[in-house]
Amino acid sequence: MNSQNYHILNGSALKEQFPKTIEDKIIVAREALVDGNVEGESLEEFYETRARFISSTYAGYSKEDYFEKTVSEFEKIQTIPSNADINLWFEDDLFCQVNFWFVAFLLNKNNHKNSIFLVRPKEHTQYGFGGLNESELISIYENRLSIGQNELHKIALLWEHYKNNDTKKLVQIAKELGENYAFMLPAIDAHLQRFPTSEEKLGRPKASLIQIMKDLKSEEFAPVFREFSKRESIYGFGDLQVKRLFDEVKSFFL
Repeated sequence: MNSQNYHILNGSALKEQFPKTIEDKIIVAREALVDGNVEGESLEEFYETRARFISSTYAGYSKEDYFEKTVSEFEKIQTIPSNADINLWFEDDLFCQVNFWFVAFLLNKNNHKNSIFLVRPKEHTQYGFGGLNESELISIYENRLSIGQNELHKIALLWEHYKNNDTKKLVQIAKELGENYAFMLPAIDAHLQRFPTSEEKLGRPKASLIQIMKDLKSEEFAPVFREFSKRESIYGFGDLQVKRLFDEVKSFFL
């Protein structure tokens, strides 16, 4: 297989199960851009903002770790040769989508003229890539979606609108992207429901956690997290994101 192919994966877990028969270059997007401050006029300011947030929120990941393990991977995107195919492995949930939009932003910003493809599971489940075996991963790779330059530009705009909290433009651009990207609207809708409204005073994730604790008659994190992952798989939150919400709910609302 062409050694010039690149695969940008959403997280280290997928790297561990990546098909050994696909012998290409791998870049890992180690971020959780769905969580926390994403401000910054320049990329340098943005990375500083994220390094501060991640190191103060996620135990055991220092600012130095962020630059060494996260920023270094994003910087590899800027050095991809112009004749390489770029495959973006991202799922349909909000966590994955926000990271996908940022990677598209980096590719668009650098005027990459490469052939770019999206590789995603055929169906959205709480397990995502983790629920697929090697032959299934190879199958979705072989059926990847080609992303045109105009589409890449629009996906990059999704990141900017997310960053600026411009929810109307998020929805507008997702609709403009059309049928091939219909999976984006449920994730964006879930994002809009994160915020308190007059009808839902807490926002959907926290309200869901409270309902789950009531249904399970439990305030133990592990079973609540498992049930949240089932009911709210559209968010794609890991245990670290849910634990923060869980602790806030227990402190302020129970």
